[in-house]
Amino acid sequence: MNLITQAIADISVAQSVYAVIAIPGIAAVILALIPSYRITAAGNVLASFATFLSALLLLKEPNMVGTYVIVDPLNIFFIILNTFVGFTTSFFSASYIKHEIETGRLTPLFVRFYHAMFQVMMGAMNLALIANNIGLLWVGLEFATLITVVMVGIYRTPSALEAAWKYFILGSVGISLAFFGTILIYLAGQPELCKDLHEASCVAAMTWSSLLKASPQLDAALLNLAFVFLLVGFGTKVGLAPLHAWLPDAHAEGPTPISAVLSGLLLNVALFALLRYKMILAGHPTAIQPGPILVVMGLVSLIFAAFMLYNRPDIKRLFAYSSIEHMGLITFTFGMGGPIANFAGLLHMVMHSLTKSAIFFAVGHVAQAKGTQRLADIRGLSVTHPGLSIGLAAGVIAISGLPPFGVFSSEFLILTTTFARQPWLASFVAFGLLVAFGALLLALQNVLYGTPSQPAHKVHASSVPLTLHLMLVLTAGIYLPPALSSWFHQAAELLG
Repeated sequence: MNLITQAIADISVAQSVYAVIAIPGIAAVILALIPSYRITAAGNVLASFATFLSALLLLKEPNMVGTYVIVDPLNIFFIILNTFVGFTTSFFSASYIKHEIETGRLTPLFVRFYHAMFQVMMGAMNLALIANNIGLLWVGLEFATLITVVMVGIYRTPSALEAAWKYFILGSVGISLAFFGTILIYLAGQPELCKDLHEASCVAAMTWSSLLKASPQLDAALLNLAFVFLLVGFGTKVGLAPLHAWLPDAHAEGPTPISAVLSGLLLNVALFALLRYKMILAGHPTAIQPGPILVVMGLVSLIFAAFMLYNRPDIKRLFAYSSIEHMGLITFTFGMGGPIANFAGLLHMVMHSLTKSAIFFAVGHVAQAKGTQRLADIRGLSVTHPGLSIGLAAGVIAISGLPPFGVFSSEFLILTTTFARQPWLASFVAFGLLVAFGALLLALQNVLYGTPSQPAHKVHASSVPLTLHLMLVLTAGIYLPPALSSWFHQAAELLG
């Protein structure tokens, strides 16, 4: 045991940085070559756990800046959340995919592909989060997007292929616009950061930390134009209205573990990229201030999605709109800015990721048990599957913002902070949250009660990931450890 402890202690932060990218990449190659489902499922879990441990080791030195990679309190926060939810999702995925094989929805060949692509997707997201080079950030995020496009269409049904194609078209537009915005940022930084270097050898203008330091001297016109393209490009990935059209279809038609990753992780990574650029613009005295734009887009997304939660026929599509609602709230909060608002935004991001992925864990097994995702055909769950009904009910109560769960704490902090600064804006936030609250409780009541619909299949649901997520959210609502609170404060201060 002492040898293991010493070996972990000897691992440097630089090694951990590369491990969060290398482990998923190596695991993907190995899993693609193994024919056995049981081995690939176990390998997927082990690789995800090893990546999570590597992310935790980054805490040893939370400030490291290199040419291509960076470690700071902000991206450590995202990386640990990303790898933790990736690990628990891989655990849930093992039992979920087993059922898909037994019912013939997936063949062994496609399961091998699924596990390999899961690791590639996680590695690509980690690359985007750890990158100090804005080109690498773009590559990581867009590669993760393209992998999820393929995963959404893995069932090869007409509706799944249509959803994947729609996601690909809209994602490609986002890719192009974000790429153009990245080029404009590079052009804005080149005159200031490449004065004494040959253009072909200048990397500083692509380095986010250098761009941030030099932001007051950058060309304001180029920064303004770049942010417009970046906002639309990355805003498409965040799922902000009216750029959200791909998200409900992708959630409804793809495997449920991918829905959990989309809601709990990929949307966060896209918003993280947007926040990195927001920090550069905020450092320029005459550039447009991104805060008011994010406030407007966040409020529009929040209220639009809240109304769209009513009369949704598909249970996964219902929670897809819930994700749009909460990403709108988070975007609004970061748009408000300031230490307290940023703290609230980070806290709500964690609570949403943990809670929404837990809900999809429950929804995945409910859909398998009932043989359908149609809400009209899911009735009396508290009678037919009491265990699943408790997990789903707890998740919906938590995401609705009811105490004592952590979502209540973050939403309360957002509302009070907004009311102290802009009381009229707080009324819009409260209105959107109340509308969404009514829709979710109405849907939950219909699912739990009524005449039970007969289960189509028996499922061997693993309750560990669901229970773990909900316990963490419950604990955060009752007590937030000082170390975690201090960590949130450091990340919030970086955001400005």
